[in-house]
Amino acid sequence: MIAAPEFRDDSGEAPVRGFLHLPANHAAGALVLTHGAGANCNAPLLVALADAFCASGFAVVRCDLPFRQARSHGPPQRGSAERDQQGLRAAVEAIQREVPGRAFLGGHSYGARQASMLAASEPGLVEALLLLSYPLHPPHRPAELRTAHFPRLTTPALFVHGTRDGFGSLAEMEEARKLIPARTRLLPVEGAGHELMSGRDREQLPQIVVGAFLGFVQDQ
Repeated sequence: MIAAPEFRDDSGEAPVRGFLHLPANHAAGALVLTHGAGANCNAPLLVALADAFCASGFAVVRCDLPFRQARSHGPPQRGSAERDQQGLRAAVEAIQREVPGRAFLGGHSYGARQASMLAASEPGLVEALLLLSYPLHPPHRPAELRTAHFPRLTTPALFVHGTRDGFGSLAEMEEARKLIPARTRLLPVEGAGHELMSGRDREQLPQIVVGAFLGFVQDQ
């Protein structure tokens, strides 16, 4: 883990709280990363990815969503989504003031869903999405799909999904991707569950994700 200073910004419509990873040289782009419903921005997956992206030349803010700023434990309360999306928008705007240029947005699970919903409503906000373990449906309830906004999603998106994820199988993810008019790609993580860091390639996972995302955005 590379030490990253705390990052705070109160100039937007929601406060931004997290940590800023800056590369040694000129940044190739700016990435906002956020967490799932039961975690915060210090989740091991986010820290490892932020370090790996920073080493590859990206400036990264890993931030706590507003629901997590409001309380340190527990899932988001009903009605939190709009405020959490405001927090992500504020984080994107904040990092762009630090690092002008290409901006990207990523999240894990609940954070991925909020990132995609924000991008669906504001298609010009970022150039691409990194959606980690998108929660396609609650475990054991495959009929309750969380895809209503997919037909409006025109921002390119890379999905990273474990082969043992109970929130959606790879086959279900492939079907869901067909609803999205934007260019998408699915990166399977063999043996991984919803947290992604349990697969056989967990030590190499950050570099695998960074390499896949760089290739994905360079194809645009």
